[in-house]
Amino acid sequence: MKSSPGWEASYLGQLRAAVGNRMLITPGASAVIQDDNGQILLIQRSDNLEWAIPGGSMELGYSVYDTLVREVREETGLEVISATLFAIYSEPRFVFTNAFGGEHQPIHFAFRVDEWKGSLVTETDESVDARFWAANQMPDRYQEALSDLAAFAGTVILK
Repeated sequence: MKSSPGWEASYLGQLRAAVGNRMLITPGASAVIQDDNGQILLIQRSDNLEWAIPGGSMELGYSVYDTLVREVREETGLEVISATLFAIYSEPRFVFTNAFGGEHQPIHFAFRVDEWKGSLVTETDESVDARFWAANQMPDRYQEALSDLAAFAGTVILK
């Protein structure tokens, strides 16, 4: 599988160059990866040093699932073997402005990674650290997704 281009060559980078900071609808995927103790993997992003669930924006030529697999590999070194979609978030209340002033209304596909292989890499081009956290230590912004995952009974949650 190919890897992400640099920011300027990425789909979002090209859109931003064309439209400036106006709001964009941006598809992306994220991975909830739990260890055998139920702890959840977070990466510390290299761009803003925030702790985050692995994930990112979709590129041209990728499916949502391909995006999930690529982002997990790029940010953690792990290879996703299987994953289950548990929620899609697209409500306007999820609109955000990134660190560069660009506004986004995401269409975000949240996956539970059911099986993976490989060794966790704690430093990549996109992350400066990675480790598993207890659910009660997770940043507040992930509490809704974790609640949705806990309530997931086989029907994708739409918000």
